[in-house]
Amino acid sequence: MSMSDPIADMLTRIRNANAIKMEKVDIPTSTLKRGIAEVLHRNGFIREWRVLEDGTQGTLRVFLKYGPDGEFVINRIQRVSTPGRRVYRGVTDMPKILDGLGVAIVSTSRGILSDHEARTQRVGGEVLAEVW
Repeated sequence: MSMSDPIADMLTRIRNANAIKMEKVDIPTSTLKRGIAEVLHRNGFIREWRVLEDGTQGTLRVFLKYGPDGEFVINRIQRVSTPGRRVYRGVTDMPKILDGLGVAIVSTSRGILSDHEARTQRVGGEVLAEVW
C-alpha cells in the first residue's frame, strides 16, 4: 500500500475498523494525525485517542465509538483534499456537513479544527476530510 497519503491511510484504517466494529485501531502517529484524532474526539466521533510510545515514530491508538445498541457513530469518513488535488476554503465558504450534524476537518493556521471551530475563529484552510 502506498503511503504517499498518510491521512487517507488513517481514514481507511478507521473506516475498516469501524465497519467490523473493532474497539480500537492503531495508526502510525504524526502531529497532523493527532490533530485529526482530537477533532474527531471533540466532536464525539471517537471515545478517545492516545499515543503509545514505542521508541520509534509512536503509534496513535484510536478508540472507536458506537451507539448504545451498537449503531455506527461514524457513518462516513472520507478524504477531501488529496496530495494531487488540494481543497482550500475561506471562512465564508467553509463546508457545512449535513446541516452541522457532520464535520469537515480543516487544517488552518491555528491548527486542525472542525469547520464550526474554523468559522468561529474566522479562519479558512485546507479541508482534509469529512465525517458524519
